Amino acid sequence: MLPVLGLCLAAASAAAQAGSADQAAAKQKIIVISHRGEHLHHPENTLPAFQAAIDAGADFFECDVRTTSDGKLILMHDSSVDRTTNGTGKVNHLSFAQIRALDAGSKFSQAFAGTKVPTFDEALELAHGKIGIYVDTKDADPKLLIDTIYRHHMEDHVVIYGDPFFLHDVEKLQPALRVMPEAENAEVCGSLVAHLHPKVIAYDADDFKPEIIACAKNTGAKIYVDRLDEMDNPSVWQQALDLGADGIQTNKPAELVEYLRARGQATHALSSGR
Repeated sequence: MLPVLGLCLAAASAAAQAGSADQAAAKQKIIVISHRGEHLHHPENTLPAFQAAIDAGADFFECDVRTTSDGKLILMHDSSVDRTTNGTGKVNHLSFAQIRALDAGSKFSQAFAGTKVPTFDEALELAHGKIGIYVDTKDADPKLLIDTIYRHHMEDHVVIYGDPFFLHDVEKLQPALRVMPEAENAEVCGSLVAHLHPKVIAYDADDFKPEIIACAKNTGAKIYVDRLDEMDNPSVWQQALDLGADGIQTNKPAELVEYLRARGQATHALSSGR
C-alpha cells in the first residue's frame, strides 16, 4: 500500500507543478508601451502626453528623438515642425531656441496652447522612477544619446530603437544598453540577431508572422509588437499575446492596461522590461 501511496503522491505533486507552470505562463506580465505618450487626448511627444501615459499605468512611453541645428536632442516624430506646431521648417535646420519658441499644443487643442516641444532630458527627468522609455531614434548622435540616458540614471529603463547601423554604434559604445532592432523578415531578423544579439526585437503589423516570430523566440529575445490604429483593440491584442508578444505598443494605454489587469497580466510597478 505504501509504495502505491507514494506513487499517487508523486503523481499529484507532478500534476500540481504542471498546473502551477501553466498558471504562471497564463499570468505572464505584458509590457504596455504608450505610443508617443498618450496622444489621443494630449498632443503627441509632449510632457502632458508622457504624464498621461504614466497615469494610465503604462510601462513605457515611446518618444521620437531628433537633433536641432545646434545639437540639442528634442522630441518630434516628423522631420519638420509643420504638422504639430505653429512653425515651419526642418528640425535639423532650426536651433533649439527657435523650436522652443513654438507652440506644440494649440494645433491639437486650445486647452494645450503654449505647450512646448520637450527636450530628451526633460522626458528622462519626468520618467525617472516612474516609467521606462522606448526611445525611437530618428536623428541623433549615438554618444550624445547614451550620455544623456546615463546622466539621468535611466540606463536600466530604456530600450533603443533605430536603424541597424545606429544600433550597432550604440552597442559598440555601451553594450549594457538594450538595443531593439526591427525584425522586418526572417532573413533580416537572423542577421540582426547574429550581429547585435538583441534582448528585445520590435515587430510591426507586417513583421508579426510565425516564421519571423520564431527568430526572436529561438534566441530568447523579448518581442514588442505594434498594435495601432484599426488594430488597436482587445481582439487583436489577444491575438498578439497568443502569438507570443511580450509587449504591445498602443495608442490606448489605459484600455490595454485595464484589459491586462482583468487577466492578471498587467505589471504593478516601474518595469524595465528585463
